[in-house]
Amino acid sequence: MKVACGSDHAGFKLRQVIQSHLLTKGIEVIDKGCPNGDRVDYPDYGAAVGQAVASGEADLGICTCGSGIGISIAANKVNGIRAALVHDATSARLCREHNDCNVICLGERLIGEQVALDAVDAWLAATFEGGRHQGRLDKISTIETQSAGAQ
Repeated sequence: MKVACGSDHAGFKLRQVIQSHLLTKGIEVIDKGCPNGDRVDYPDYGAAVGQAVASGEADLGICTCGSGIGISIAANKVNGIRAALVHDATSARLCREHNDCNVICLGERLIGEQVALDAVDAWLAATFEGGRHQGRLDKISTIETQSAGAQ
């Protein structure tokens, strides 16, 4: 499995912790930056992770910023990306089981390292349930297609 990881400066430390954790689990990490804790703009890194997943370079993606909000908005602008802002293991598990989220986003300023790692593990262990949830994803895909055509 390959996981693309990206962050802005406010999520840099948490991204480093998550990447190390993934490596200890034998998961290949594709580091999409940022390179250090110097100020950068989160849209660049949310888009980079989203594009890596959408293109097939990575199977999944993880983004971090200060709150997780901005980078999740940026990642969701990439066609085919379903990025969810998660705060704990339950929200991470559910975003995968019900929404087949292929990117999760976390806020370094809002959750601790262990909570973040528990969320990552729960998300990685979960699988999409399909069934009634598939129809909802199909509707989201239709919205995405219609929006892309309107541009």
